[in-house]
Amino acid sequence: MNGKWFSLVMLMFAAAFLLHTSSCAHDQQLVSIQIQPPVETFGATNIPVQADAGLQVQLRALGSYIHPPVTKDITNQVTWTSNTPQMVTSNSTGLITATGEACGATLVSATLNTNTSQGGISSSGAIVTGYMTANVICYEGGGSGTGPALTLTFGGNGAGTVTSNPGGLSCSSPGPCVAEFPVGTPVTLTATPTGSSSFGGWTGCASQPSTNPCTLTLESNTTVTVTFN
Repeated sequence: MNGKWFSLVMLMFAAAFLLHTSSCAHDQQLVSIQIQPPVETFGATNIPVQADAGLQVQLRALGSYIHPPVTKDITNQVTWTSNTPQMVTSNSTGLITATGEACGATLVSATLNTNTSQGGISSSGAIVTGYMTANVICYEGGGSGTGPALTLTFGGNGAGTVTSNPGGLSCSSPGPCVAEFPVGTPVTLTATPTGSSSFGGWTGCASQPSTNPCTLTLESNTTVTVTFN
């Protein structure tokens, strides 16, 4: 009888040990991150990009775990990053904001360095990242605007600012910036280098490329590029 009880106790001990070992080997781990919404769009083709400045959307990061499978809100645990902060910025809580400086598409990421599992098992160096796409629609004219759009872009490795006369466009590198003027308006653009930069020239102006300021008459949507070296 004692032998039977001893065998039963040993069997229970072995089962408990195997169960403990199995649970340790399959501790809960983060395997993927999904961002909601996966795509967000700011602006419209009939709205100047500058008018989108300040538009915001709150993102959420959802982490998918295994052992057991479960989804958790980890919005405040991840590191948020915008690939193009000139277009869209992101703060530490996943609030993205259109800057009104550039249009196009960019990726916003949520990253978590999972150095340990939920139970403390080391996984040093493991990184899990999720992505979403933020779009800022480029202006194409029309709609309720005051007239053709003047788009200013920057070239060169230097930095500077550009202002317009009549007023309406005030832009700093890296830009770009957009402003509308009534059709037929004569526009003067004045470039001012900053720091150790120097003025390099214009493209898209009626005046000579090397002349500062740039002059043109806005008859239709026009793009002008200023270069700072």
